[in-house]
Amino acid sequence: MSKKPYQNLSQLGKKSAIPATPEEATLETVPNPHPGTVYLVRFTCPEFTSLCPVTGQPDFAQLVLDYVPGKKLVESKSLKLYLAAFRNHAAFHEACTLDIAKRLEQTLKPAWLRIGGYWYPRGGIPIDIFYQSGKPPENLWIPEQGVAPYRGRG
Repeated sequence: MSKKPYQNLSQLGKKSAIPATPEEATLETVPNPHPGTVYLVRFTCPEFTSLCPVTGQPDFAQLVLDYVPGKKLVESKSLKLYLAAFRNHAAFHEACTLDIAKRLEQTLKPAWLRIGGYWYPRGGIPIDIFYQSGKPPENLWIPEQGVAPYRGRG
């Protein structure tokens, strides 16, 4: 594969600031080197943060994103910068988790996508958010997301 498909990337290999908002972030893509092959790509973000829209206090989550690529893959540095842009973004857990899923669906047009948002307790109650774009493709190996349920100190 030639290097030409990667020449238009604006963030990889360059100093890139974290975008001020998720809307300002640029999600870049690269060609899928195996189009037509059903395989799973997983990104895990164990230190995701955003802000509570009511109190302004930080919220913390572990995100696990799985997708089956179509013609494009998300470029990982641009994904990291996009996710980091949420650190000053005020929204409820449900909005953050689904906004990420919808933006990736719009950008990548994957064959299948799911996200698990495992949020740490706010007000003593952990909130976990799950989204899946549809039925997974046949014969796809989907490992467990591997995040233990919140058990507190007990």
